[in-house]
Amino acid sequence: MAEPQLCVTVTGQTMSEVRRARDAADGADLVEVRLDGVTDLDVAGALEGRMRPVIITCRPSWEGGRFDGSEEERRRILESAVTLGAEFIDVEAIAACAPDIIRARRGRGVIVSMHRFTPCGPDFPSLYRTLRSMGAEISKLAVMAPTLSASLPLFDLADSATAQPPAHVLIALGASGVPARLLAARLRNRWTFAGDAIAPGQLPLDRVLREFRFRRIRPDSAVYGVAGSPVGHSLSPAMHNAGFAAAGLNATYLPFETSSAEDFVRCARRLGLQGASITAPLKVAMMAYMDDVDPLARRVGAINTIIVRDNRWMGANTDVEGFLAPLSGRIALKGVRATVLGAGGAARAVAVALSHEGASVTVCARRPEAAREIAQLAGGMVGTFPPRGGSWDVLVNATPAGSQADPANPIAGGSLDGEIVFDLVYTPAETQLLADARAAGCLPIGGLEMLIAQAERQFELWTGQRPPAGLFQTAAGGVSVHASGAARSAPHNL
Repeated sequence: MAEPQLCVTVTGQTMSEVRRARDAADGADLVEVRLDGVTDLDVAGALEGRMRPVIITCRPSWEGGRFDGSEEERRRILESAVTLGAEFIDVEAIAACAPDIIRARRGRGVIVSMHRFTPCGPDFPSLYRTLRSMGAEISKLAVMAPTLSASLPLFDLADSATAQPPAHVLIALGASGVPARLLAARLRNRWTFAGDAIAPGQLPLDRVLREFRFRRIRPDSAVYGVAGSPVGHSLSPAMHNAGFAAAGLNATYLPFETSSAEDFVRCARRLGLQGASITAPLKVAMMAYMDDVDPLARRVGAINTIIVRDNRWMGANTDVEGFLAPLSGRIALKGVRATVLGAGGAARAVAVALSHEGASVTVCARRPEAAREIAQLAGGMVGTFPPRGGSWDVLVNATPAGSQADPANPIAGGSLDGEIVFDLVYTPAETQLLADARAAGCLPIGGLEMLIAQAERQFELWTGQRPPAGLFQTAAGGVSVHASGAARSAPHNL
């Protein structure tokens, strides 16, 4: 089977914007030029000087586009694109002109498309058969995937397809549909789409090529990923995909956006996942789905890693090791007064790690009952929120506060009079809490160090080998530079 191509969708308000975006699509196999919404629409200008094959699309408002003119005008635009030599044109299946255009071209270079902004229903296979029966070269069917499970009918459909070369493009729309977009080879897609979020769940070309290494994803690639919400701008795919490439492994690591453990498990079993990173809010809930849990994770009461061996799911927790690694050589924890802010899955791992090293642990959270449960895990006590001045040597922030989505210092106005402040939030690199701690004379430690350390351990659990020294640091740093403006990093949202 031919490898799926990569198509970049470009748009703009003017033809000059569209042409600039078209010509900037380095690394793409073809470009979808969207003419709907262009104020000075010029079909010849859209095609002139192109450096790679082009799809001309003029999507009407009644199918999610921005063209609000007459159907007669839209038909003239598409027919003009054919006359001027466009490699492909996209026409909606329910457009009145679709049969005539397909017949005139004998299907060649025509994409017949259908966009459903609702999940797959029982009529999904019949919709596909209808599209295929229309005679276009490519049948494109896009459906909304509000959950991971909602994309699974696409894989069922692909398994039954027999056309060679591939004659369809199946798309799951939305954040939960991202794995299906990237697993285009498994879906037997002619191509997949990238772009600047022109469609829901669409990823930029640079991320698809460099972070997810799309060209390496084959139909038989082992699948790993990070599950939780939000995970769209997780740094973990960049690290683990770099690791797989360096080790020469036929494997890929993808983001699985969901707040439901059941939804993730259903999708993961259908796709045959070989391992996963688990982040908020699933670290505790996923325990119930494991065939076995290692003693450390059982003590923590939360997992952040799944290892699949012989169809058995084993849960582990690398957050403990990841948290301790940055502290090694900076402080001896035995007898140290340590205060943990927060009461989620990351706070549980931190409290257990500190207790295991002999620290005296205090848990401070806005939910006293949750704080009490974690304190009991660590043989510690519950403190006030914010913590009292002079009550700690090491302060650990295990709350989302300080991330780009919530940039405030979680204990603004509180005393910073201890020795070390460790913020598990890793985007931005220096949170407000760390900046305030530095100004107060404390030693600040950012969450990226923990993220990398726990990820290296995960990679070793999955593959039996450590990634090359410094590789994950470099990979995470590269993503941080170009994606930090959109990142939303809770503590250990991997």
